[in-house]
Parts: sequence; C-alpha cells; structure tokens
Amino acid sequence: MFAAPPGLETAMELDRRSLTPQKEMVFKFYKDMWDHADVSLIPEIFHPDFAFRGSLGPVLVGHLQFGDYVQWIHDALEDYTSDILDLIEEDDRISGKLRFHGIHRKPLFGRQPTGKHLWWYGTPIFQFRDGKVHDLWVLGDIHGLLGRLDGIQDVPAEFKPHVSR
Repeated sequence: MFAAPPGLETAMELDRRSLTPQKEMVFKFYKDMWDHADVSLIPEIFHPDFAFRGSLGPVLVGHLQFGDYVQWIHDALEDYTSDILDLIEEDDRISGKLRFHGIHRKPLFGRQPTGKHLWWYGTPIFQFRDGKVHDLWVLGDIHGLLGRLDGIQDVPAEFKPHVSR
C-alpha cells in the first residue's frame, strides 16, 4: 500500500477497540474489504439488497454488482487504498471525509493508464439497518481526479474570491 500523497493530511489513527459498532463496520468496509479487495466480506457488511452510489458515479444494487465494482477499481488502480480522514456518527448514519488513491494501471474515465499515483477525496454517507449497511452514497471529487488524470496536480479553481481591502 502507498502512503498518502506528500503534503496532504494524514489518515486518522483509529483504535478499533474504541469504535462504536457502526464505525467498526465502516472501518472494516474500507480497511479490510476495500483496501484488500476482499469481496468475501460483502455479505457481512451489507444487506443483500443494499443500494450503492459510488464516488466515481455508478449506481449499483446488491452484492454481485458491488463486488464487480470493487474488482474494477482494483484492476484500474494498483495498491488502491482508502484513507479515513474523519468520521461522524448520528443515529443510524455515518458520514466522513476520505481520500482514495492508487497507481493508475488501466483506463479510467477514458484516459489511458499513466502509471502515476492518483488520488481524490470522497464523502460517504452510510445508512444502517439491523447492524448492516443498507444504503451507501459517496460524493467524490471527480473534478480533481480528472485534472490529475490529465497531468494537472493542483487543479485550479475557476472561482477567484475578492481580496479583502
């Protein structure tokens, strides 16, 4: 696994012994299942008919479709890693701030492999039912990812705030 790109905030240090059951499930989802492409954990984490809207755009339902998506990401991005930067819990929901990254090895968004270490931010919203994830919606910084795919490390914003006088 690769470390976070230089100059970016480091991932949270989470003590699994002190996590709530829902935060433990989110940790297991990212660090045990996603980072290792361990699709055998999907039934343990998700309801059979769960809905998923991923940071890269797809809308999927169920274990099989989601497992295919995990494999696709790991094929496109070698050493794919999820850095948990923050987690917030309220009732049956958990949200957070994450950074996803890996080495670009297969086509992604129509761009041919660059061999570069790519990253983007995402904000997941997990909804739980009966101790498992029933719905997961992830908003991703696709603008930043596309810029990095096109070779622009710091994608400039078009908006320029007024300078204080």
